[in-house]
Amino acid sequence: MLYHLIRPLLFRLDAERAHDVVTAMFRATSRMPLLPRLISALYAWDDPALMVEWAGLRFASPLGVAAGFDKRADLVDALALLGFSHVEVGTVTPRPQPGNPGPRLFRLPEDMALINRLGFNSPGMVAVAKALRARRSHRVIVGVNIGKNRDTPLERAVEDYAATFVALAPLADYVAVNISSPNTPGLRRLHERAALEELLRELMRLNHGLLYPRPIVLKVSPDETLDQIEEVVRAGCEAGVAAFIATNTTLAREGLRSRLANETGGLSGRPLALRARQVIRTIYRLTRGTPPVIGVGGVLTADDAYAHIRAGAHMVQLYTGMVYVGPAIAREITCGLAQALRRDGFASVTQATGVDAEWEGATRQWG
Repeated sequence: MLYHLIRPLLFRLDAERAHDVVTAMFRATSRMPLLPRLISALYAWDDPALMVEWAGLRFASPLGVAAGFDKRADLVDALALLGFSHVEVGTVTPRPQPGNPGPRLFRLPEDMALINRLGFNSPGMVAVAKALRARRSHRVIVGVNIGKNRDTPLERAVEDYAATFVALAPLADYVAVNISSPNTPGLRRLHERAALEELLRELMRLNHGLLYPRPIVLKVSPDETLDQIEEVVRAGCEAGVAAFIATNTTLAREGLRSRLANETGGLSGRPLALRARQVIRTIYRLTRGTPPVIGVGGVLTADDAYAHIRAGAHMVQLYTGMVYVGPAIAREITCGLAQALRRDGFASVTQATGVDAEWEGATRQWG
């Protein structure tokens, strides 16, 4: 309720400036004496029916924060207090880079959406490693989303991913490989089979060399054709990825009402929900849920999260929903999701995963 009172004030600020203000407040309150316990009591909500496991990791619920919200890995403790089961930090690049010039983040309130062309603004892997070592709470699972520097030629992209992986994988619970941002020129060419196989082969080699190998997940674009998605999924499965994240932001603009609809960048929020769900369903049908799918795109309510799960998502993540709903969004979604599961006779999230994917018939599969 409080957020709905201050949101009009925040929306008077530039979107990126407002994000900085809110995240500074998150950091400050999470470090004050006694406040963390109060915040957790107000916002966190647990239910055994929501517990999810994959790749040896146990999540208190299927709901996490998508990459992009916490670029520096200094909000993990604060976001844990709000009731998220996991936080994916980044995207992190090997060397610090400022990203694209501003303005580069735009609200589309009429569409409950954002457009961003941040361009992997990152403090670099050394700074993120320091922040991960400094975090105090280990109640939340942390993923690290990695990418390449803008000025690194595509033919040397593997070197960037490898360097960041080596620096950060030992400090993370899982590592997400971002080949799908629309804001780094040429990055989506890594969806091509040969390039993707080379990248995954090197990361798997490095992972096997760790004392405790980490689950590697692959984040895919919503703008690929069915054939392209199949090629990406096949390459990921053959390489041994632990999960797929579906999806990143989209370049599509159909049906938008906002005057800012034609800004360059990736679109997230409500307009992405249907397309994200289609990709979730496609990957689920191809893999039969192994490896699992993490659904991202248009999650603002419990119904959104539930629809993604029924389409085939093992877990879900959000970012834009935080902008429009506020810090209570995790409690609202987890509470509503538990109610929906029980209403429909499911004892767990796993039982509901993919139940709607079968209604439209099977597509090409392998297993």
